[in-house]
Amino acid sequence: MPVATQHEKLLGLGALLALAVGCLVVIWPFLTAIMWAAVLCWSTWPVYRGYERALGGRRGLSAALMTVTVALVIVAPFALLVAALAESVGDLIGALGRVVEEGPPAPPAWIGEIPIIGESVSSYWQSLALNAPAFLAALGRFTGPAADVALASGAFIGVGLLELGLSVFIAFFLYLNGRQIAAYVRESSERVAGHRARRLLKLIGSTIKGVIFGLIGTALAQGLLAALGFWMAGVEQALLFGFFTFILSFLPAGPPLVWGGVAVWLVVQGDFWWGIFVAVWGALLVSTIDNLLRPYLLAQSNNLPVVLGLFGFIGGILAFGFIGIFVGPVLLAVGYSLFLEWANFQEEETEP
Repeated sequence: MPVATQHEKLLGLGALLALAVGCLVVIWPFLTAIMWAAVLCWSTWPVYRGYERALGGRRGLSAALMTVTVALVIVAPFALLVAALAESVGDLIGALGRVVEEGPPAPPAWIGEIPIIGESVSSYWQSLALNAPAFLAALGRFTGPAADVALASGAFIGVGLLELGLSVFIAFFLYLNGRQIAAYVRESSERVAGHRARRLLKLIGSTIKGVIFGLIGTALAQGLLAALGFWMAGVEQALLFGFFTFILSFLPAGPPLVWGGVAVWLVVQGDFWWGIFVAVWGALLVSTIDNLLRPYLLAQSNNLPVVLGLFGFIGGILAFGFIGIFVGPVLLAVGYSLFLEWANFQEEETEP
């Protein structure tokens, strides 16, 4: 091959590489939203097809209606959560202002009855009630970090809410042009993976649906049910505690920490029967979904180990922010399924 032709090839490859890097830099800020939009579109495609059939095949109207549905189901609850966090910060500041003006109340009698630490806690509380400067100093040590955490959490969820809104906007175009995009993906994968491409695409699709409905969908259902139970029991910031239930649903035995703590708090406050109601509601409804529905849905795909689900949840947040709660477990589950498929394929090839 002539030297000039080799140089032209190298220059062409370099230009293509530079173009690819430039495109990646431009699209990088939107990459997480695009990934989540693709996952949403794939997971809810049967619902979109139902809209399409009901509307006589009008794709634009069907895509718009599906986008509104996804926004109401996914974005709206988190928008309410941001409002609840803002209200919580305002209530916290107002309550602290009243405590500073009126002074701390006397410790309840049951504090002193707690074994081992009850007397020391009660005496410390009494000393703060009688010593205003010490009380204000202790209050400052608590309120500063608490307000900072509340504001940081609100900003974190607010940015995630914007990303969720962007992903829903992108999903509209994916619904509208989903068939063409699927054809491009199928043809490209067949060029890379050959005859196994269809099997791999089917495996990826079933894994995504299993994680969305089995892991994330179950966590959302638990959070909404927990928030409903807290609201019925008259718990303030029920939506916020429901969000904590949703977050802890990714951890083994996480939701009982929330509804169990709320039940104990209600009993301590004197609302004994409401505390029992929250405990029964959490045990029979919130945790039952986790124990029955999630294993069935995850069984439709390769069951993601608990530790990988935990890594996907925490690593997704660290890598992608709030929206990483959804993207992280999906990426790890797809990678885990492809690894198992590759391992099984290697075993088939080595068999005599």
